[in-house]
Amino acid sequence: MRPPSTEPRVVQLRRYQLAPGSYAEFTQWWAERMRPLRLAAGFAIDFAYGLPESEEFVWAVSAAGDRTDFLALEAAYLASEARAEVMLTQPERALSMRVGFVDQVG
Repeated sequence: MRPPSTEPRVVQLRRYQLAPGSYAEFTQWWAERMRPLRLAAGFAIDFAYGLPESEEFVWAVSAAGDRTDFLALEAAYLASEARAEVMLTQPERALSMRVGFVDQVG
């Protein structure tokens, strides 16, 4: 977990329902390929947890600045050749994804 900081950050929560039987392969791919890619693109990974029994994966990615800064960084990341290459290696895609910005409470 990232230590508290005084700099403004934007956090995006990402929740995936994985295809039946794909949990182990997907989480291994995410840890080995997606996590390093996001870090290299300038994001921080605040946490990543899996629920193997229900084949769910939940993680939070963040970046310094405001939502506009995050969206600009994300647009560059989404358009990158590095991301396109990693996505070609992705195992079966998630059945559903819920992605949204969250606020810290407390």
